[in-house]
Amino acid sequence: MDGARRTDDEQAARWNGPAGHAWVAGQAVLEEMFRPFEEMLVEAVSPLRGGRVLDVGCGTGGTTLAVARKLGPEARCVGVDIAEPVIAAARARAEREGAPVSFILDDAQEHAFEPAGFDALISRFGVMFFGDFVRAFTNLRRAVRDGAVLRFIVWRSPAENPFMTTAERAAAPLLPDLPVRRPDEPGQFAFADPDRVRDLLADSGWDGIDIRPVDVECAFPERDLIPYFTRLGPVGLALPGTDERTRARVVETVRAAFEPFVHGTEVRFTAACWTVDARASTAP
Repeated sequence: MDGARRTDDEQAARWNGPAGHAWVAGQAVLEEMFRPFEEMLVEAVSPLRGGRVLDVGCGTGGTTLAVARKLGPEARCVGVDIAEPVIAAARARAEREGAPVSFILDDAQEHAFEPAGFDALISRFGVMFFGDFVRAFTNLRRAVRDGAVLRFIVWRSPAENPFMTTAERAAAPLLPDLPVRRPDEPGQFAFADPDRVRDLLADSGWDGIDIRPVDVECAFPERDLIPYFTRLGPVGLALPGTDERTRARVVETVRAAFEPFVHGTEVRFTAACWTVDARASTAP
């Protein structure tokens, strides 16, 4: 089994298991926390009234639905995600809203999209997990027409995002088997290096590449902090396998480590990200 295939299988197992269910459980908090990024994606496609938009790594469908509301009933908005729990939640949400959107449960790296079937491709934190990035973005290039718009948002480095690593740093002495993040592997910070992102897009059939830093103030209620770090991320994945005494110590230690981000009844932090814009190269 090659490395990319193994990585894809690992990501599928993770997101169709505890990580996917945790994302659904925390949907309301996460959607509100990341609302500013949703607005950036809607802005990118807003000129495409009635257009066709693909949302990659769509999660529970918040960005897909926001775009559909902006572009109107004639638009075709499709979300794709590898995780069955989040796609099920997205479909239920769309049905409740009566929204004209659809969702695909599959790996966007391999899915046989209709060639040139979309006018734009967007993603909010959904493209950093592919086993083979060039293969994935080449497949996505085939899914859009020549000149189609691409915009995605990804995290910058861990050093610039201390909130995102607070839990694992604080819990590491108590949970020695926590996985180590590696910048060259698929994961949250895989696109921290803008030169890497620029090269892989150029190698995948995209041009006009524009990568800009954006710092966004995010917030959520303090009452949701413990559920947040005990469900999500490396600590959230590790806690179900611990005994009650260890869990209690981890919760106490990690909650204390987050204190600099707590302001009264709110948790506030700065999300240091890249907005990446490009266009599908025109076929010769």
